[in-house]
Amino acid sequence: MLAVLGLDSASERVYRAMLARPRDGVAALAARLGLSEEETRRSLEQLSELALIRPSHQHRGELRAVSPDVGMELLMARQQADLAAQQLRIEASRAAAAQLIAEYSDLRPADRSPGVEQLIGLDEIRDRMGGLARELRTEVMTFAPGGGHRPETIAAAKPHDRAVLERGVRMRTVYLDSVRNSQPTLEYVTWLAELGGEVRTAPELPTRMIIFDRTTALIPVSSEDTAAGAVVLTGNGTLTALCALFENVWAGAQPLGGTVRDRSGLSPQESAVVRLLAQGLTDDAISKRLAVSPRTARRMATELMERLEARSRFEFGVRAVQQGWLPSER
Repeated sequence: MLAVLGLDSASERVYRAMLARPRDGVAALAARLGLSEEETRRSLEQLSELALIRPSHQHRGELRAVSPDVGMELLMARQQADLAAQQLRIEASRAAAAQLIAEYSDLRPADRSPGVEQLIGLDEIRDRMGGLARELRTEVMTFAPGGGHRPETIAAAKPHDRAVLERGVRMRTVYLDSVRNSQPTLEYVTWLAELGGEVRTAPELPTRMIIFDRTTALIPVSSEDTAAGAVVLTGNGTLTALCALFENVWAGAQPLGGTVRDRSGLSPQESAVVRLLAQGLTDDAISKRLAVSPRTARRMATELMERLEARSRFEFGVRAVQQGWLPSER
């Protein structure tokens, strides 16, 4: 009956038997249920992992079944945590769709597809980007992952940015939250805002991307090596999806002037760490997604687990659902 909550039939029988006869040991349980002692111990291990049994405070060395009302709540919380993790994995897959489109083109100029133009090497990318910038009429939207910019990169970008903004083009850019730790980048975006540019930050971004006038998008083929190649996308369906992706991220991003915490007291970056932990990402993978050092990623993960008094990442997922840090249902 409890299989829907993740409990197999043998473990359910052992749990029920322990509720009925709290003082029975392994041998007595096995005899009563017609199980081998090895099967009974396996069931006890599963019950312990699910926190349905615990050491007795009254009788040292004995185990006690937790009451059904508490036990069923624990099982349902675990299912809610699993559901939340699956939902977050699906959302992460949607966010990665833009990068998948670029990778699928595979840099094969001979295999031209409608609405897809392949660029190979940094020179081709810069030339095409320059041409698109000169033709800009209304708006440019940019995802800029990767952390802070180098001073020489900023110096090279300023004349182009000034020329675009002086033509009345709306410029919106989303950086990672980690740029708040880069003083040269902060000075640059402040300068950009004074000229009319709009800048926000988000804890994570799906890919590097520039959308020109909502009709053309430029995306690198590899997020690890953005100079290797890129694709220019012009298909109506693709651009509609990419513009919707940008607007969704922009709506959830924070103005650079301050950090807003949610009702749980989490910053956007902390909320991202919670989601990524629920997806099963390692500290190193989280550090790459957020453009922070592995040490910083480990520190944030540890601090969040300590706030919930969680001893394992599984327990953290359950407690995060109970605390409202993760959605409990779709």
